[in-house]
Parts: sequence; structure tokens; C-alpha cells
Amino acid sequence: MTTNVLACIDGSSHATAVCDWACWASQCLAAPLSFIHVLDKAQQPGLADLSGSIGLGSQEHLLEELAELDEKRGKLAREQGRIMLAAARERAIDDGVAEPATLQRHGGLVDTLVELEPDTRLLVLGRHGEESASAYAHLGSHVEQVIRALHRPILVTQGEFKAPQRIMLAFDGSATTRKGVEMLAKSPLFNGLELHLVLVGADTDDNREQINWAQNTLAQAGIQAHAAIVPGEVDKALPQYQQDNGIDLMVMGAYGHSRIRQLLVGSTTTAMIRSARVPLLVLR
Repeated sequence: MTTNVLACIDGSSHATAVCDWACWASQCLAAPLSFIHVLDKAQQPGLADLSGSIGLGSQEHLLEELAELDEKRGKLAREQGRIMLAAARERAIDDGVAEPATLQRHGGLVDTLVELEPDTRLLVLGRHGEESASAYAHLGSHVEQVIRALHRPILVTQGEFKAPQRIMLAFDGSATTRKGVEMLAKSPLFNGLELHLVLVGADTDDNREQINWAQNTLAQAGIQAHAAIVPGEVDKALPQYQQDNGIDLMVMGAYGHSRIRQLLVGSTTTAMIRSARVPLLVLR
């Protein structure tokens, strides 16, 4: 049974928001919270391999120094990770989360998260890693890989935490977004929030039928949702609707399995993560 809210903590400016969003989700879902810091050796700065260019007389001595330096760097990275995890745990306890757990792992981030996927109910991570200086810089190198690899809801944080009041589901009638409607109807994560259903496309009978199904499904669960069909391109129309209606959290489907759907939906997912100015909950 998937029970944990899992939050990825690193040294980026997003770490505080990740922690706060994870605490909010943990409490709404009444689910245990775990923080994880992954030491990815491939992402750590290192010295070039000089073994082929070092002179015969000094080669062994310098290689020993390089090895010692690498070991010290590894110890510092581990200690830094422990400090960040301890700070996240203390913040979560202050926010009212009971007994948050911490994990530190070595290896690739994507592989580690895939390994932990069976026990993950919701994954929370920042839009950028610690290599990104700007809050609106290029998409973090691991985010898209994580979304493609995992089959769990993924909350991609943006900016400072603000408890959401209004959420928007980008609905297109696909199996993924229909699943999203059903999840919204059942999940305690969205209790008491103002919900907007938005379909980007022409105002046709088919599109009205699709969005009416979603609205009626939610109504049967006691949730009254605002429904809108808006024209334009998805990656422009949705952010505009978000700004016009004060949306705090966007929900959308992710990459499909077929090659065609990956090309169509995948590019839209990436574009939305890059352009969104609010956190984005990506469904798989």
C-alpha cells in the first residue's frame, strides 16, 4: 500500500518550499512524511583525471592527494545532507507533523526514487535543483526524468509556500485526466478548496460533453466545480487562466505511453512545468 509523502531535499532555494508543501500534503492526507537527500556522485564537482599526464616521479603522490581530496569532499557532502535533513525534520515537527523520517542515499536520484516508488503516495520536489540560481531558470535537469520514470502523483513546487485556496485541473478528456477527476473526488488533499475545471479547445458538443462528465462526477462526490472551455494553446491558455482566476495550484496529466502521446502530451507537460508560476501537481 502506498502510504508515504516523500519529499526531495537538496541545497537549492526550493528546499524550504518543498518542506512546507510536503508538510501540508502529509497532514491533509494523514500520511507519514519522509525527507530524502540523494548524493549523486555524477552531479558532484570533481577534479579531472590527471593520471595520464602526471610525471612518473610525482604521479603516485598526487594521485594519493586527489583520492584524499575526493574522500573529504564526499564526507562534506554527506554532512551537508545530514544537516539539511535535520533542518527539514525540525521544520516539519514545528509545522505539526508527527515523527517525520529522514533518508540519505547514494546513487542516481531517478533510480533511487523508482526504488522507493512502491511505498510512495505522493512525491514532492522543487522545480530546480541546487545548480539553478534563479527561481525561473531552466527546468531542473532531473525533474522531467523523474516525472517520466515514476507512476505516482508528483508535486513540483514553485516559489514560497502558500496554503492553496483555489486549484485548477487541466482537463482534456483523456484517461489520465479522467483519473484525475476521480482522484479529486476522493482525495482529502483538496477538501474545502475552490476547484476549477479547464478544457483548452473549441467550444464543441464533444468538449462540452467531456467537461460536463467531469463536473457531474465531482458533483456526485459533493464537490461543486467551476467549468470553463477556453481557446488557445495549452501552454499559454492555462497560465493565463491561472493568473486571471487567482489559482494557487495547477493539476494536469503527464506523459502517455505511446510515442505519439509522448510527443504531444510530453512536450506540453514540460512546457507547463517551465512556464507555470504556481506549483504543479502532475498525475501519472
